[in-house]
Amino acid sequence: MNLQEKIDKAIRNVPNFPKEGIMFKDITPILEDAQLSKEIVSKFASDWKGKIDAIAGIESRGFLFGLPVAMELGVPFILIRKKGKLPYKTVSHKYDLEYGSAEIEMHIDTVKKGMRILVHDDLLATGGTAGAASELIQKEGGKVAGFSFLVALGFLNGTKALEKYCKESISLITY
Repeated sequence: MNLQEKIDKAIRNVPNFPKEGIMFKDITPILEDAQLSKEIVSKFASDWKGKIDAIAGIESRGFLFGLPVAMELGVPFILIRKKGKLPYKTVSHKYDLEYGSAEIEMHIDTVKKGMRILVHDDLLATGGTAGAASELIQKEGGKVAGFSFLVALGFLNGTKALEKYCKESISLITY
């Protein structure tokens, strides 16, 4: 069985969560499988080796694979968090969601001018949050080198929405 098939088999579909009509893709069973998680980290690391200077993980599930991949590659890991969660001086970006708006931030001293940064999250839907993370990175002089996601919901066209930042995007499985 290849990696994509293993991921597909492990993901649990939860109907009507967090609201009626949504089929939630639960990655918890993947996290409970240490060997599969190691394979995922290795795959992401091999895809991005030598191409990036840092990984920006989006709160909170973007931390789950983003940090181990950064460690594997020997690059810094940048926290992208919801407003008010970081202890030091921050830069923030407000953006619209399907059902309202949100604001994310990162520390002001984390991105160095010209850094090639991979934006990582567990799931790509419409691309709004990954796009907002890209805005933060660009505000601080960084360059979005690519995007990586465990899961993409292809029917929501998130990859297309992110092309204005970078055309390099990898999802290990697309539904």
